[in-house]
Amino acid sequence: MSNGDIFVGEVIGTAILILFGAGVCAAVTLRYSKARASGWVVIAFGWGFGVLAGAYTAAPLSGGQLNPAVTIGIAVDTGAWGKVWVYLLGQIVGAMLGAVLAYLVYLAQFQANVRKGGTTEGTADEPVPTLGVFSTVPEIRNPVANLITEIIATMALVLPVLAFGLTKGLGESGTTVLIVSLLVVGIGLSLGGPTGYAINPARDLGPRIVHTFLPIPNKGTSEWGYAWIPVVGPLIGGALAGLVYNAAF
Repeated sequence: MSNGDIFVGEVIGTAILILFGAGVCAAVTLRYSKARASGWVVIAFGWGFGVLAGAYTAAPLSGGQLNPAVTIGIAVDTGAWGKVWVYLLGQIVGAMLGAVLAYLVYLAQFQANVRKGGTTEGTADEPVPTLGVFSTVPEIRNPVANLITEIIATMALVLPVLAFGLTKGLGESGTTVLIVSLLVVGIGLSLGGPTGYAINPARDLGPRIVHTFLPIPNKGTSEWGYAWIPVVGPLIGGALAGLVYNAAF
């Protein structure tokens, strides 16, 4: 694969992933969305379908890695580091593009994120927080616990992804991406509760950058003090998964 194909494939695939993922978060979170408050299961499946669409689209060009943790895990296992930077760059750019596209889809809902008129008691409704549409936010802010969660959850993604490569039937049938998509759904349902399961540095960092600059009314903070955890945790988890896979398989 040429550097150009890898870059284009990862940009397109990651953009589709984030369009679906941020889109489902917006659908569930924002006022005046028909899917508002439809719940965590919907979010988990939305992200899984995003992986399905993005990875299948990117596969002919780049292999459809779409995740720096997966890219690092593969490099640690194989020792092939030469094109890692191309994958990472494409993934970050694609994640930012996907976040912008999701914002445009829900533009009217974001613009309606304003304080409404006061009630009879003179209070005003609070605007809906928007960072969770774009990036992860932990339920309990504990850096050590949050980091451990992201490391373990990412290992639970990358180690099976590497092992699927040994399953000849999956590759021949073309269902590897489908199985990975269901794996992402399972991680969301089982391990996503504490931190929102970033398990992908580009998925969190790219949209957080976009959130910082988008003109969203009452958007709140982008929480850059927390932003290192969903980047460092998945990178550690991906590297550890690569080491375990290389040693055990």
